[in-house]
Amino acid sequence: MRAVQVRQTGGPEVLELADLPEPKAGEGELLVAVAAAGVNYIDTYQRSGMYPLQTPFVLGMEGAGTVREVGTGVDGLSVGDRVAWCDTMGSYAEQAVVPVSDAVVVPDGVPDDVAGGMLLQGITAHYLVTDTYSVQPGDTVLVHAAAGGVGQLLTQLVTAGGGRVIGTVSTEAKEELAREAGAADVIRYTETDDLPAEVRERTGDKGVDVVYDGVGASTFDASMASLRRRGTLVLYGASSGAVPPMDPQRLNAAGSLYLTRPKLKDYIATREELESRAAAVLAAVADGSLRLRISERYPLEDARTAHEDLQSRRTTGKLLLIP
Repeated sequence: MRAVQVRQTGGPEVLELADLPEPKAGEGELLVAVAAAGVNYIDTYQRSGMYPLQTPFVLGMEGAGTVREVGTGVDGLSVGDRVAWCDTMGSYAEQAVVPVSDAVVVPDGVPDDVAGGMLLQGITAHYLVTDTYSVQPGDTVLVHAAAGGVGQLLTQLVTAGGGRVIGTVSTEAKEELAREAGAADVIRYTETDDLPAEVRERTGDKGVDVVYDGVGASTFDASMASLRRRGTLVLYGASSGAVPPMDPQRLNAAGSLYLTRPKLKDYIATREELESRAAAVLAAVADGSLRLRISERYPLEDARTAHEDLQSRRTTGKLLLIP
């Protein structure tokens, strides 16, 4: 079985295509023929060692495919069923062993590639706008990297819920994508030296209710300065690097702000919560109200290129590996 393995952490060059023994489904597990694996920023954190894992390991937390083998103790799923997952390592492979507790059934009307690339970012966007900060009609929201995978989904969900999105992007082409997703205003951060001033100009000097920031180090200060009094900064990623430690007094001085650093696992902590969020996201995909833009598809042997493209910010949507 071919899989993308990390034997030592580092840059994209450490990704190796390896021939590994064919896995077997154990108790409570499924063996799945992977149709598509999502490429996500968390993969780069694990590959680099920012999120330490014991080596060697097969990368990839998200995917979809067809069940080939059902382990003992598994009820409700059979060989031939289509499933997806978003919190199980080993997805950059031709076959993956997935705990049944992490698998959700893919409904008719959702293609394998969309299912393989939607759950992690889709559920992330879902919990960010429903629970981390519950966006209300009339809220104004700043979404960084609004043309990226999570950014486009956040923009769609906020807009559908009656919120107004101000998106940040780097290019004219990305601005068009952000507007297609529903952004009311778009700021090209490459063309301004004062992002908070641009935000305040668009909000009557009030600032935004919430910032969704998956960029991290390079945007954190501007995010804080763009918030209204008692606004919320949701730091959900660090594509530009980790934010250095800060004095909580800064939140006081900036207007009694709220700061949170959520992670997926805490928002799908129970089977019921996973099923509920996955069902909401996949149903929205099936009825067309939530769209996943697949930017690129790569064979397994091009995983390094996928990581390089993702970290260079050359991409404008979801990246997939197709075994």
